[in-house]
Amino acid sequence: MNRTTEPAAREDSPLTGYEAPRRRRVHRAWIVAAVTFVTIIGGAAFNALPGLLIDPLHEEFHWSRGEIGLAVSLDMALYGLTAPFAAALMDRFGIRRVVVVALSAVAAGALASYWMTASWQLMIYWGLLVGLGTGAMAMSFSATVTNRWFVARRGLVTGILTAAGASGQLVFLPLCAWIVDRHGWRPASVTVALAALVVVPFVWLLMRDHPADVGLAPYGGEYVAKPAPARGAARRTVRVLVDAARTGPFWLLAGSFAICGASTNGLIRTHFVPSAHDHHMPITAAASLLAVIGIFDIIGTIFSGWLTDRFDARRLLAVYYALRGISLLFLPLLMQAAVEPPMVFFIVFYGLDWVATVPPTLALCREQYGEDSAIVFGWVLASHQVGAALVAFLGGVARDHFGSYDVVWYSAGALCAMAALMALMIRRVKGLPAAVAG
Repeated sequence: MNRTTEPAAREDSPLTGYEAPRRRRVHRAWIVAAVTFVTIIGGAAFNALPGLLIDPLHEEFHWSRGEIGLAVSLDMALYGLTAPFAAALMDRFGIRRVVVVALSAVAAGALASYWMTASWQLMIYWGLLVGLGTGAMAMSFSATVTNRWFVARRGLVTGILTAAGASGQLVFLPLCAWIVDRHGWRPASVTVALAALVVVPFVWLLMRDHPADVGLAPYGGEYVAKPAPARGAARRTVRVLVDAARTGPFWLLAGSFAICGASTNGLIRTHFVPSAHDHHMPITAAASLLAVIGIFDIIGTIFSGWLTDRFDARRLLAVYYALRGISLLFLPLLMQAAVEPPMVFFIVFYGLDWVATVPPTLALCREQYGEDSAIVFGWVLASHQVGAALVAFLGGVARDHFGSYDVVWYSAGALCAMAALMALMIRRVKGLPAAVAG
């Protein structure tokens, strides 16, 4: 045997039975998921700001909390309304292009706010530019990546990517709170702009639109050719909405997810810090508590994705909303100047439940609407943000009118009970097992 053929004989020889171990490579889908995770963190940096800046903007410009809350609500509403169109635009122009433009819009809005002097500028910079940019990187972005790159482990990946928003909160909330406390709100806004810009090279160099771009099958699935760019993105998005709106499950999903947004982004993320400050809690301490929510949000969301792969998504949603509502009813009793153990327990409990609702909601969208599920989920997410926008605005108005946030906490608790009932009313698709794999 000559030397050139000897290695081949050693690798797999019927005489020796020897087979060299093959080096397993990480599937490219996990690299794309990692880039998506980092991108969402960078885009989520802005979400750390609104609750921190309500008091500083009120003190510097004498704008009412309702006026500031209106700008935050515009941002949240556009975030939600952009999401379904962003999913269709990704089908038309590709994920990379849409996300790079979105990150640039977030950076432009955050940077321009450095020079604002009037409330209408707050509406344009925070509401319009940042709302459109973050909306294009909303959960429909995660849904599009998950649907294209994964067949197996979809529930788990959905949970991980959803937790990216919490990771951004964990990273940026304490940092921005420290900057606001020591240097004012303007340097914090510049920090958010830089965070968005830093992510752009990672997206452009490492993100790929479809497994077929690199000659691969999706993780856990079979190879499929990359479909042609879908033209008429806006028309398709509206058509999907019209078709979905004719079904009962859509309204139950949208209604319950609107309450989800009202009780998280609209309520806790926007008004927890100023509410705690009303009770003389330092802004850095309140922001640190929100960051702790981010820690347990990551755990809760990933665990929820694991559960969604194994159990009935409707029942998971009902449990999540019921527990959230109960916790909100106790929150007014826990507000004090110092951070006591009961408040820490609330933060941990609420963090585990924060966006645990996303994996089962997305799984139900897939179950009910198939190939259009990413766009349908985008519309469901729009309802989430509309609910958040209403509470971001009305919470500020209630604080101006009543002098406290108590009525807002109690109302949100009652709404969560309604969401639990709505989740149980969603009908199952015939022929599917009780535990639908996301």
